[in-house]
Amino acid sequence: MVFGESVYGEKRILIKEKDQKSEFRIWNPFRSKLSAAILGGIDDIYLKPGMKVLYLGAASGTTVSHISDIIGIDGTIYAVEFSHRSGRDLLNLAKKRQNIIPIIEDARHPQKYRMFLTMVDLIFSDIAQPDQARIMSINANHFLRSGGFFIITIKASCIDSTSEPSLIFSKEVQKLQKENFKPIEQITLEPYERDHAMVFGKFRTQKFSN
Repeated sequence: MVFGESVYGEKRILIKEKDQKSEFRIWNPFRSKLSAAILGGIDDIYLKPGMKVLYLGAASGTTVSHISDIIGIDGTIYAVEFSHRSGRDLLNLAKKRQNIIPIIEDARHPQKYRMFLTMVDLIFSDIAQPDQARIMSINANHFLRSGGFFIITIKASCIDSTSEPSLIFSKEVQKLQKENFKPIEQITLEPYERDHAMVFGKFRTQKFSN
């Protein structure tokens, strides 16, 4: 989307065909959990051009920048980050990518940024907190359309450092199910991230059936 510029030092590949030039960015799985999931064989990341995405835990914008490329100029990504240090990088990224709306706020309190959002098609949650399922649920109830999609990253050690990661992942999936999320696919992120999993699925209210 931004020709000739790296976001986090990633390599770029320039392809010339006749009078046209195309550029592709290398998506580093050691820097982006979504890239790790794709290389791990996830079937569908649900992201398409023109989508509206709410990203919780945007950090400095590494994965946000790649989603920005995927959804294109007709899409919008609302990027929520609590850390002011990371938020500065996110703000600088948004200056160059018009489809990124940076929101420097606590994702636990979506009412503080509700005036910036419309309903979204997908929520991406990458918040390393013990109550991350609850945080995503609160935001989904505010902003995610019925039948919309979700992606959540689960870091086992942030929830319980004494239990087996597989057990923690299972319990988190159960929490999601109780909050009207329908998990469809789950994948661990080794060898790129240790004791991490990502869950992909749909959100449905009681009025929605599929």
